[in-house]
Amino acid sequence: MKALVKQHAEPGLWLVDVPEPEIGPGDVLIKVLRTGICGTDLHIRSWDAWARQAVSTPRVLGHEFVGAVAAVGADVEDIAVGDTVSGEGHLVCGKCRNCLAGRRHLCRSTVGLGVGRDGAFAEYVALPASNVWVHRTQVDLDIAAIFDPFGNAVHTALSFPLVGEDVLITGAGPIGIMAAAVARHAGARNVVITDVSEARLEIARKAGATLALNVSEHGIAEAQRRLGLKEGFDIGLEMSGRPEAMRDMVDNMTHGGRIAMLGLPAEEFAVDWSKIVTSMITVKGIYGREMYETWYSMTVLLEAGLDLTPVITGSYGYRDFDTAFDEAATARSGKIILDWTR
Repeated sequence: MKALVKQHAEPGLWLVDVPEPEIGPGDVLIKVLRTGICGTDLHIRSWDAWARQAVSTPRVLGHEFVGAVAAVGADVEDIAVGDTVSGEGHLVCGKCRNCLAGRRHLCRSTVGLGVGRDGAFAEYVALPASNVWVHRTQVDLDIAAIFDPFGNAVHTALSFPLVGEDVLITGAGPIGIMAAAVARHAGARNVVITDVSEARLEIARKAGATLALNVSEHGIAEAQRRLGLKEGFDIGLEMSGRPEAMRDMVDNMTHGGRIAMLGLPAEEFAVDWSKIVTSMITVKGIYGREMYETWYSMTVLLEAGLDLTPVITGSYGYRDFDTAFDEAATARSGKIILDWTR
């Protein structure tokens, strides 16, 4: 089968023939239909410092996907050939304290699909049945392909109650934009999103942000002024990993404000911890999705009318992966889809 592989320990990706994955009694074989390109995939393609320590070559990339079940192992129940499925890309041990307590997203031994084991940028992918999410209701395939990052957005946005709250999102990448859509849908009063890319801010406006602010021109305090806020933002969703974004967020939170932090900084940085203490701000780290409460929430949000179509800005046949990756690497795009049927 064809697969997009990190064949060598150097920048680049290679479309090559690899063996079709084999499945055991508890596994599912999935024919891949669409995949989404993630920032993780871009890091691996460029072979930066993180990728060099996280990935062994050769490795089939990809963890955002939708496909059709091609075969199931002898012990698999409730999943049938032909089902439309996505997959949870974090494979957990099932034995540690958190796994046994049902907190699988906190497993210390998590292995990432497309990072620690071969992934979904291929004609077929194999997963344990426990990592397969069956779409029981009709869903657009492009949207189903990005359930993984959509889950990051939902998990982050719903970390704290949102009804009637003023929400600040720093970073208008695809996940930040999806979080803005979720926050509005979930009942936030105002949703402000910041970035330096006007193209991405325009996507955020289409997705439902109350105010999309270019912070190369205006500070976050300007957003408060425009909206008439007197005491600051109630909820912060930090999606950029940028030191200045986190510091500005802290400066503009109300006393008792709550921050969910998904953005992954490239290095350590200083924040004003005295302000966090004296303003009684809660900071919560987010990684991945809750298994499988977040997946249930994603499905229900779409059934209830949440529209993610503005987030998808490009679709390419898988053979045009270089062009697709180049577009995904710009600061102008939303989610980019690879179609494995053309």
